[in-house]
Parts: sequence; C-alpha cells; structure tokens
Amino acid sequence: MTPAPSLPKAAFWMALSIASFLGMTVSGRETTNALNVFQVMELRSLVGLLILLPLVMASGGFAAMRTQRPMQHAARNAVHYMGQAGWLYALTLIPLAELVSIEFTTPIWTAILAVMFLGEKLSARKVIAIAFGMLGVLIIVRPGIGAIAPGHIVVLCAAVSFGISMVMVKSLTRTESVVRIIFWMLVIQSIIGLVPALMEWRNPPLTLWPWIVAIAFTGMSSHFCLARALTYADATIISPMDFLRLPFTALVGWLIYSENLDAFTVAGAALILLGNLVNVRRRKMKPEEAVAAAP
Repeated sequence: MTPAPSLPKAAFWMALSIASFLGMTVSGRETTNALNVFQVMELRSLVGLLILLPLVMASGGFAAMRTQRPMQHAARNAVHYMGQAGWLYALTLIPLAELVSIEFTTPIWTAILAVMFLGEKLSARKVIAIAFGMLGVLIIVRPGIGAIAPGHIVVLCAAVSFGISMVMVKSLTRTESVVRIIFWMLVIQSIIGLVPALMEWRNPPLTLWPWIVAIAFTGMSSHFCLARALTYADATIISPMDFLRLPFTALVGWLIYSENLDAFTVAGAALILLGNLVNVRRRKMKPEEAVAAAP
C-alpha cells in the first residue's frame, strides 16, 4: 500500500539521505587514502550484505530475493560498478564540491539516454536542462584555460555510468523492489570486484574498520532513505531537497579537508542545479529508481 503524501516525512527521509551521502563521501575518502579503490568497493559490498540481512529477512527472506531477470541485474550492476569505482577514485583527485557538482549531471545524462534508448521525447525543457548542465561542467572544468584535471574526466564518466544505470533500473522497477535491487547490487558487485580487489589486497588496519563499516552502511542507507522519501513526495519536491547535498558537501570539504570553493565551481554548480530543476518532470519517480540515482 502506498503511504499517504507527507511533506514532513519526505523531508525527514531526505535529511537522512543527505546525511548518508555526506558520510559516504567522507568515509570514501578516508578508506581510499589507505586502500585500493577496488578493495574498498569489495569490502563495501561484503559488509553491506551483512548489514542488509535484517531487511532481507523482514522482506520475506532469500526466497523473496529470487528474480526472473538475472541478466538485467548483471548488466545494470556492471555499469554501476564502473561508475562507483570512478566516483571513489575521483574522491582522491579533486575537491569534494567539484566532484559532487559534476556528479549532479547524472539526471541530465539520464534524460539524453532515455531519449536514445527508451524512446522518450526530447522536449524543449530537456534541451534547456542539457544545455545548462553542459555549460556548468565547462565552467568547472574550464578546458583551454589550463590542463584538465583527471579527476574531472573520471567523475564525468562516472556520472554517465550512473545515467546509464538509471535508465536500466527504470526497466527493472516493473518487477523488482528496493530491497531486491539493493540485494542483487551487493551480490553482483561483490562477484565482479573480487579479482580486482585480490590483485592488490592488503589487510586493513584496525583503525580503518570504522570507516569501512561506515561506507558500507551509508552506501545502502543513502539509497534506501532516498527511496523512502519518494514514497511520501514526488520528484518535483525531492530533487530540490537533494540539491542541499552540494552546499553541505562543500562545507564538509572546507571544515575537514580545508578545501576552498572558487567562483567557477559555484557558478558551474548553480547552472547544473538549474538544469536539474528545469528537467524535473511532474511524474512520480518510483522509489526503486532512487537506487540508481547516486554512487
């Protein structure tokens, strides 16, 4: 049964989602400073499975996790894995505010891909949104003024991967629940990442384990809380709330890592967020789609 619309409940779940994203960003940087990106992702998936087990049991157990679409899950998670790896690697290369600003182009890439592969129409609103998003990226990256930072290219590729993942999840949502999608995400990505992780494996120091548990927990809670928020309000309300993640991330970068925020990043981020606002459609995004909306 669909819950009754409630703005306070939507705001509550979005506050938890934003807090989770911020926690995932900090724990991601702390873990990747000490371990290989692929090992971090493997530990995140394995620990995440343990954390998810109570939800799996509450949702009907492993029998309820059975799917008739294993290949679609595998394809979606192969793409999502590449995006997550790129996002985590970019954390080690560029300031947090720049990373999250470019990550917010994901809905714009989703719009382009939906036109190409799902047959959605390219409306004037989408064209304006794409133009704002592209201009925002150009302002942040500033090609031609100096050498383009590799981190900008990496996170831009990650955003495209997340856009592809979102398009694929739109198909999965016809039959799959939030818990089932997250369950198969963790299972498949732990399998995909096992060999790359073992190639440069090192035993994590004891002091790093709280950060490993934190990235595993927030990696799931961010998706779950966003999905819960979407059960109480539609995307036209939720998306502007999610944009608060950008200034909060910039604040975290300044407080914890002494990162400065320049005028180009502010201007580019504003255009990207404006493009997202233009692109928000007045349909209710399914909660399951929120699983693919972020790292």
